[in-house]
Amino acid sequence: MDERDFFVESRTTKAIDLVCSFCRGKDSYELPWVVRKKKGSVPRGADERDRAKFAKMQSYMVLAQDKVSCKRCRKPFDVSGTKTIAFLTE
Repeated sequence: MDERDFFVESRTTKAIDLVCSFCRGKDSYELPWVVRKKKGSVPRGADERDRAKFAKMQSYMVLAQDKVSCKRCRKPFDVSGTKTIAFLTE
């Protein structure tokens, strides 16, 4: 089975304060995240190996964009100092 069979995927945005590497301006940016929540039960057609894999899996979020444009100087800069993956507690 594929990993997508074990999760429900959605998108969300979170505000994060970042500092532009060019003009050193600090501002708040809305970054897009992909949220993957673990399904409540094992999908149909899963064998024992898939059941063991499902038991170990955890809900998480992945940063969908690694660059943003500065609101002041409009130059794109890397999102650094921010985790690109975050595990969710339920």
